[in-house]
Amino acid sequence: MENQQRAPSVWPTLQAHDAPALIDFLVGTVGFLRTAVYEDGDRVAHAQLDWPEGGAIMLGSHKPDSADWCLRPGTFGAYVVTDHVDNLYQRLSAAGVKVIREIADQPYGSREFAIADPEGNKWSFGTYRGEPRPAG
Repeated sequence: MENQQRAPSVWPTLQAHDAPALIDFLVGTVGFLRTAVYEDGDRVAHAQLDWPEGGAIMLGSHKPDSADWCLRPGTFGAYVVTDHVDNLYQRLSAAGVKVIREIADQPYGSREFAIADPEGNKWSFGTYRGEPRPAG
């Protein structure tokens, strides 16, 4: 079966105490692409970071006074698909990134590991692309 890339239509979002530093970590260390960053003074109003293999996230500076959409920093978790899981694991480990789950083969066919970013968010990287959608 041919692997078809899906355009992102669900956008995980998170907020950070130090959004510029988190963006630098996710781009410079992990490997996300800095697609857009809109600043409002010393705060990040909106940022879009794309994963080179597909998908993306949105993030911004923490706004505790915004009751309509306030996300506590450090409470986010995401699973990111990569065909280069071993190389990514080696690179992040060598960079001193906090590994919270060592790389391992999973019973459902994935090879994956997990890290924590400087804000405490959890990121799992693996080869599992999800199950095919049912026909019809």
